[in-house]
Amino acid sequence: MQTREVDAAAVQSLLAAAVAAPSIHNTQPWRFGLDPVTLTLEVRADRRRTLPMTDPDLRAQHLSVGAAVFNLRVAAAHLGWEPLVRLVPAADDPDLVATVQLTRSGEDGPDPLGHLYDVIERRHTSRMPFTGRPVPEPVVAEMIGAARAEGAHLEVPDILGTRRLLHLTHAGELRNASHPGRTAEARTWLTAPGRDAPYGIPVAALGALDASGRIPMRDFTGRLPVPQLPALRFERHAQVALLWTVRDRREDWLRAGEALQHVLLTATAHGVRTSMLHQAMEWTDLRAATVGSSRRCPQLLIRFGYGHDGGRTPRASAPAVSRAGAGPAPSTAPPAFTT
Repeated sequence: MQTREVDAAAVQSLLAAAVAAPSIHNTQPWRFGLDPVTLTLEVRADRRRTLPMTDPDLRAQHLSVGAAVFNLRVAAAHLGWEPLVRLVPAADDPDLVATVQLTRSGEDGPDPLGHLYDVIERRHTSRMPFTGRPVPEPVVAEMIGAARAEGAHLEVPDILGTRRLLHLTHAGELRNASHPGRTAEARTWLTAPGRDAPYGIPVAALGALDASGRIPMRDFTGRLPVPQLPALRFERHAQVALLWTVRDRREDWLRAGEALQHVLLTATAHGVRTSMLHQAMEWTDLRAATVGSSRRCPQLLIRFGYGHDGGRTPRASAPAVSRAGAGPAPSTAPPAFTT
């Protein structure tokens, strides 16, 4: 059912969609404000939910917030609005990363994004093995088109290119595992067994590691004494796609986040599971090596295929919305993991 009234139910639907976006370590680093006069949602980055060791320039945070902006667009289209998005709209307000104005659509026809609304709830990161059945070319082409529609590029490499990207990801994972500061930071966002927290990643949702070592899934726990799934054999031939942009500014990171979510929802609509491999992007030299060209700025590696959903990360309920310009609502502290 569509509505063009900005009532409490509409705001709830908009924000419930926004917070269902993926975010690095499930930090959910966003805040929202509403200007009821102009019908504009303000989207802010929450600097209290940063990863100083892993993401010092806040690039991954902007990817996460960009994905939330895309979900807002989808929900707004579903409810009958035409969302007008402005990225980084105020030079004197660096935390204000986007505004989404709910304008009245001039046409009664379905919005091209509105059909993805029901897919938002179904999309979850899968950290489990895939079957190895190839995703058909038409579906892959649609995923590539989804990235292009948002001003980004999705490149699907051949077998040798895939091995090279996985090798670089593995190198990033090894560096992370041997870096005490980064290891401690990642563990801060683990949720201890039995604890119900709306942020972070529950131990039960971490998934398994690849027994063959071919696919470098992130290991959050290391040697922590917590229940872990036994290592499993992942697909022999992984399918991956590299998301990149032409430039590497804050606006480009946000567009890459929108493109990421458009790709993920498109894949989910076709029954394709996805997971993100970000480790190589967390080291300057490894990130540059993923493309080998100064004219391409890599943002994220996506693994995709068919398989089980696996454990699900929690999602916060729709947050309280402040009036635009009133500042962000109070933030919950990270769910620290203790041994």
